[in-house]
Amino acid sequence: MHFFLKILALAVIQGATELLPVSSSAHVIVAEKLMGLDPAKPEMTLLLVMLHTGTMLAVIVFFWNSWKKDFPVKLIIAATAATALVGLFLKFLIEKVLLKGTAHAEVEQLFGNLPLISAALAGAGVLILWAGYKENQASNKKTTLGLKNACLIGLIQGICLPFRGFSRSGATISAGLILGIEKKRAEDFSFALAVVLTPPVILREALRFLKAQHTSVHHATSMAGLFLPSVVGMVLSFIAGLLALKWLSNWLEAGRWYLFGIYCLCASIVIFFLYCQGL
Repeated sequence: MHFFLKILALAVIQGATELLPVSSSAHVIVAEKLMGLDPAKPEMTLLLVMLHTGTMLAVIVFFWNSWKKDFPVKLIIAATAATALVGLFLKFLIEKVLLKGTAHAEVEQLFGNLPLISAALAGAGVLILWAGYKENQASNKKTTLGLKNACLIGLIQGICLPFRGFSRSGATISAGLILGIEKKRAEDFSFALAVVLTPPVILREALRFLKAQHTSVHHATSMAGLFLPSVVGMVLSFIAGLLALKWLSNWLEAGRWYLFGIYCLCASIVIFFLYCQGL
């Protein structure tokens, strides 16, 4: 398959799954491996982040009217600070302890680890199922999204960052449901956090790519080859993201949240099977 077509295929997969609680990264990484691409390479992690940009714009368009009415800036800042603390701590732990002795140790080296992705998907599935159970057992009385709950959701988001497969939206919305927060409120807050989180992630991957570019002519060629299809990919991920958001909202309101947990557990088994087959 031509590289341009591969990128377009990845864009559709990314856009369709990014805003569903099934871990878009896990789906894209498996697709990359099936296409013979290396998910850990700087040009591929940068491409994934650029596709994230398209879905981030879809989030802004979809939630804009809701956020104009009630945009909890203080709570988002507090939650993002909690995410940063956990994320940086895990980054240090992974790079300085778990990957100690590895040349050029970076947390991104875990991104292509299929057993880890499988385990993370299973963890996300269990969390979503727990949230679905708690939601069905809960009374009509809902908890407000205060500072404490916002920070707890931010902590959960921070745990998701280094582990592809541990769905960010699945984990944060599930955390909100477990805490007793109203469905729509949990969804709005989760995606507001995503909009704040995405720009620094894009910057990190761009800097990582530029650093790699200095050491290899191949990376410079890859950047030029990625530019046009990446722009097209962003547009496709934007369109697919809007459709996915509409579907997610309908399923969340219909009380079908637990089905995403079942899907994650099944996907976890499939990915582990692919790993055992030598993928």
